[in-house]
Amino acid sequence: MPAERTASRPAAWLSVAVAALLCMWLALWSPAVMAQPDAGDLRVEANDEGLYLSTTLHFDLPELAEDALYKGISMYFVAEADVVRERWYWYDKAVAHSVRYLRLSYQPLTRRWRLNQSATPFANTGLGVALGQNFDELGDALSAMQRISRWKIADADEVSGGPYTVHFQFRLDMSQLPRPFQIGAVGRSGWDLMLSRSVRAVAERAP
Repeated sequence: MPAERTASRPAAWLSVAVAALLCMWLALWSPAVMAQPDAGDLRVEANDEGLYLSTTLHFDLPELAEDALYKGISMYFVAEADVVRERWYWYDKAVAHSVRYLRLSYQPLTRRWRLNQSATPFANTGLGVALGQNFDELGDALSAMQRISRWKIADADEVSGGPYTVHFQFRLDMSQLPRPFQIGAVGRSGWDLMLSRSVRAVAERAP
């Protein structure tokens, strides 16, 4: 009997050690796994020239999208802002809609990243590209894409008075991917990326 009790002790200690290591692993990795995309602190500045939106997005690039980038496939993103006027006597009225298009690409020969921004959809000819930046690291390119500073989303004559609600959305544009990628991405969570947030604002009247 004592021999059996002694033999069982190593197995018991091994079980406790495995359980402890499992708890430590969950503590280290759970925050990263559970982290959700976030539109950050959405701020809307109103003055006599119009409405300006600023925010810092928080998200990790989907794993499948990052893999495709390293294979030379460009990824397209869309930022949209809708300004809606609140009316107590009727349905709310949409008064302005702004869109910003972004294209992120990797150049294997130079091992550099390029981020293009445009107010119009990208075409194969490259027309409509308003801004292009090069980066040595993917993280730097993502940081630039995630910062939105004083984006004008409405003119003053569109938002005279208020109050208004601004609906913001940022997403990975699957429709811009090559056809085989679009088909393969259907129903796969590894491609999911969408952030949204709303905020109320009151536009100032011009003096």
